[in-house]
Amino acid sequence: MSHLDELEAESIYVFREAYAKLNNVAILWSIGKDSNVVLWLARKAFFGHVPFPVLFIDTEKEFPEVYEFRDRYVKEWKLNYIQEQCPPFEEMDPTLPPAARLAARKTYGLKRAIANRGYNGLFAGIRRDEEAIRAKERYFSPRDDTGAWDLRDQPPEFFNQYMTSFPPGIHIRIHPILHWNELDIWRYTKREGIPLVPLYFAKDGKRYRSLGEQEITHPIASNASTIDEIIAELEVTKIPERSGRAMDHEAEDSFERLRSAGYM
Repeated sequence: MSHLDELEAESIYVFREAYAKLNNVAILWSIGKDSNVVLWLARKAFFGHVPFPVLFIDTEKEFPEVYEFRDRYVKEWKLNYIQEQCPPFEEMDPTLPPAARLAARKTYGLKRAIANRGYNGLFAGIRRDEEAIRAKERYFSPRDDTGAWDLRDQPPEFFNQYMTSFPPGIHIRIHPILHWNELDIWRYTKREGIPLVPLYFAKDGKRYRSLGEQEITHPIASNASTIDEIIAELEVTKIPERSGRAMDHEAEDSFERLRSAGYM
């Protein structure tokens, strides 16, 4: 098996294990590159069909290209699509810096979806290499019934043995691509022909490396207009993946506060 085959096999195992053990799960879909890989893997895990809802948390401030992509592939992939709106900015914690406060809207939109629909498990497309606090996650990561995450109290996971039995009232985040890195995502996307939002490809010397809502996401300087050029760029860059995310340049603990409260 190739490296990508091994990554894929482990992710598919996580999907099937979670689906067998949890009775009300959904998959979070942000329509970013990682999220699209997770959705693709779900389709492969269940033979072309995603057997659970696909949940989009809408800030109403996403890029137009994101909404266009969503509308097309909800139909093409025959997804059981569910949308939850985010609460207004004014309701967010005023002690957060401005960009983190905007991002917090997704946390509370997600909490509303969990409360309204009773999900006891959510698949999410996060990776350990993407951000330091995410390196502390597990494949099966328990939250309390408010969605809060205690990063100091996480189950051990050794030798592909995952804790999948939790007491009532516990909500589980499942992370099928936790072991992937950014280059893996792009190499797999190329191999599989996974469609992407065009913002990832350079135009006029700029492209987006990580996608969030318009007001707090900025492009990086780049001339990489194909997947091969993006891979070549990433093989030598020392710039962090989330350098275009405004909240990552605010207070040092902002992202940890959001993650602890239930941010994706």
